Amino acid sequence: MKFLEGLSDDLRKNLLEQLRVLWTHTSTAIEGNTLTLGETAFVLSEGLTIRGKPLKDHRDVEGHARAVDLMYALVAKEEITAGDLFALQKLVITEPVIDVYKPVGDWKKENNSANVAIDNRLKTIEFSDYWEVPQLMERWLHMLYGEIQTPKKPREIIKSYARLHVSFVVIHPFWDGNGRIARLIANLPCLKSGYPPIIISQEKRYDYIRLLAEYAIANGVPSRNTEIIHENGLFDRFCTLCDECWRESLSLVEKAHQLQQNRKERLKRDADAVKPH
Repeated sequence: MKFLEGLSDDLRKNLLEQLRVLWTHTSTAIEGNTLTLGETAFVLSEGLTIRGKPLKDHRDVEGHARAVDLMYALVAKEEITAGDLFALQKLVITEPVIDVYKPVGDWKKENNSANVAIDNRLKTIEFSDYWEVPQLMERWLHMLYGEIQTPKKPREIIKSYARLHVSFVVIHPFWDGNGRIARLIANLPCLKSGYPPIIISQEKRYDYIRLLAEYAIANGVPSRNTEIIHENGLFDRFCTLCDECWRESLSLVEKAHQLQQNRKERLKRDADAVKPH
């Protein structure tokens, strides 16, 4: 990946780990995980548990971190399949589930919905009907294929990410794990274009959830007879939020390259100091 080019092995490794920890912490925290950023880093680096924190929270960050590793592996693939999405779900869903209507590694088998509060009123969002999901996800995968065919510039990357993210969430193809998977797989055009991932900030959680809910309410959820994405004012607002969140991972990359540049300058100064005068 281009954002790693020019870095020494240790700086490259450190940068990837920083992104892995940040991506994992923020995405699981949005879903209610109680581990702090520091605790997440400790669990992933040491493989130990944090006293007083639920075991499920530890499993969730470990599973998400493995899903991040899979995302980097998917960068090398020319075409992403339903099987790749199923593999991501198997990693982010870490608790054993024995229920034919809650499959792990397959599309949902019954309809799902979510409650949201908009303007101090509770509303229920129903996602796409389960029997339409296989066809809808074929269309979604076709859209993903189109988004990853050629490298993109930053503004194009944000729109690609938003298209894939929003449409995935409003289809809600799995019984669980949809948000985490959307925040992973929507980054494929970004990674393939050589940039670090767009990581939705935990601090933006309320705005993020509200925007997705407002979009779903305003546009309805996809069906076989409708478009799976609508680029309108709410879509543009979501793009703005993604742009703001992207700055943190871009900053980590910038700092890593600055450390590399500082090393080069120190090496040059040391070399000049020992030259005979």
